[in-house]
Amino acid sequence: MGAHQLEEYLHLLEGKRVGVVANQTSVIFHTEKQQQNKIKIDAQGNPVEIINAVEEVVIPKHTHLVDSLLSCGVKVKKVFAPEHGFRGKADAGEVVKDGIDKKTGLPIISLYGKNKKPSPAMLQNIDVVIFDIQDVGARFYTYISSLHYVMEACAENNIPLIVLDRPNPNGHYIDGPILEKEYKSFVGMHPIPVVHGMTIAEYAQLINGEKWLKNGVQAKLHLIKMPTYDRKSRYSLPIKPSPNLPNDQAISLYPSVCFFEGTNINAGRGTAQQFQVFGSPFLNPKKFTYTYTPQPNEGAAHPKHKATLCYGKQLMPKERLSLLNLEYLIDAYNHTADKKEFFNDFFTKLAGTKTLQQQIEQGYTTREIRKTWFQGLQEFEKTREKYLLY
Repeated sequence: MGAHQLEEYLHLLEGKRVGVVANQTSVIFHTEKQQQNKIKIDAQGNPVEIINAVEEVVIPKHTHLVDSLLSCGVKVKKVFAPEHGFRGKADAGEVVKDGIDKKTGLPIISLYGKNKKPSPAMLQNIDVVIFDIQDVGARFYTYISSLHYVMEACAENNIPLIVLDRPNPNGHYIDGPILEKEYKSFVGMHPIPVVHGMTIAEYAQLINGEKWLKNGVQAKLHLIKMPTYDRKSRYSLPIKPSPNLPNDQAISLYPSVCFFEGTNINAGRGTAQQFQVFGSPFLNPKKFTYTYTPQPNEGAAHPKHKATLCYGKQLMPKERLSLLNLEYLIDAYNHTADKKEFFNDFFTKLAGTKTLQQQIEQGYTTREIRKTWFQGLQEFEKTREKYLLY
């Protein structure tokens, strides 16, 4: 991970007053050298010799980036917190308030609430900003929207931005409809597909290169790459990127299941299987035999259909998804009690287009819908190629 490559960016911070955009995923994991006994095996598979060796072993402990920088003598002055807050406890959509970090005493400035973009006053007395947040590769996951506004503010105030790269757990594919500019919102700011297949540093290059910032300004970027990264490899996130993405399965399903947030279907919020189940009181119980009752929990103080029995489906993919699965959405629409009440206005923001809802209402199959994405995905792939780092 980019954050681990301290030798690549500490010199950029010497004598500088630093702002850090971070949350609970902005950590550095520890390694240490330990004595390990290795057994040498002969050609027949028999143990013949014990060899003492020193190996670098990953220790399952970590320090927050802010704490690590302070311990290195870096003058961290402010922390900027995205959706879910600095410690990652806030509900999706919940206003995150400014505050003071109890551990360090540093001021925390919210980038999710009234001010999604750092103001000149917030950046006063800041010489350089670091952005280090774990993304999951979906257009409507708002950390890339926060990245946009941080880049814009840094460009306008002539402040360099250091982006510490992290793997994208959904980086092995691109898929979905391209966002149309009239449906731009904080859950979709750029003309990209739902799944973009880029790391956070690659995405920063894309924003800069395509001049998507206000008035075409460009940020002065320093990108700290990962020494080894293969977007086709499977990557398991060691820390939840947000309260309702608790595990690898939820992260894999999220780009597909998140569409339910724009319908009357509960997507598992208020359960321990967020984005791994879906259901509602309005689905046909003969078709959807799995039941659950959403209750308030961490990350979902007011879940959809709270304390109401929901009929639905438990999603248990054996392998990570490599395309958007529209079958969940189409199946639920076709078996809901009142189709006129199925979609809400948020669906268009998530889809980035009105077309997807219209296609489902008109009875399009998954295959027919996917054909309409083909040209847009081809064009995006050509654009994306220019900014890939790996």
